[in-house]
Amino acid sequence: MERSLKHIAHIRSDFPEKFGIPRQARLADTEAVIVFEPEYRKPDALRGLDGFSHIWIIWEFSENINEKDWPVTVRPPRLGGNVRMGVFATRSPNRPNPIGMSVVKLLGIEHDAELGDVIRVGGADLMDGTPIFDIKPYIVYSDSIPDAVSGFASSNAMGTLQVAFPPELLQKVPENKRKGLTDVLAQDPRPRYQDDPEREYGIAFAKQNIKFRVRDKVLTVTEVENR
Repeated sequence: MERSLKHIAHIRSDFPEKFGIPRQARLADTEAVIVFEPEYRKPDALRGLDGFSHIWIIWEFSENINEKDWPVTVRPPRLGGNVRMGVFATRSPNRPNPIGMSVVKLLGIEHDAELGDVIRVGGADLMDGTPIFDIKPYIVYSDSIPDAVSGFASSNAMGTLQVAFPPELLQKVPENKRKGLTDVLAQDPRPRYQDDPEREYGIAFAKQNIKFRVRDKVLTVTEVENR
């Protein structure tokens, strides 16, 4: 008997748009909340999960569903967008099935009077509202592979930017969001093929618009506006 995938939950995050989301999980110290759909709001389903420090999230690239044939090769941002690699050698959202996976830190399980039990997580790389298919515990003895090789996506292949955040602009950002936002900016949200020091870029984060410029590996915030 065939069984179709169902969305069991969705995420509430500080990323209302795709642009600016970290390219991988746990690169930025951000917080998000997993909210279960009504039929899956069953406390017993989470029994024992609080004993784990991290969880896997299996989710849908809901904003990247291809209407046409899936691409055999893609241009990974890590390679500057100039080199093609096979789609199965990348984590590109453009793939035969729009499924993503992320390891995130389990910050806590809390009960909400309206939403039931919700899961607070750290380091999620999901856009606000992203549907979730499944949640599984991260198990160290089987999931951690210390001598694994990451091919062209080695950990030192992409550096971070120095972030210059004028104090008067930083004060406009809620205190509990400042570390996460700075981490996001340090990862360089720009498309890898763009490097115009005069161009002003902008990302949406935590109900604010953040504008910035980048010159000589230094990202300077130029404006913070409420959305």
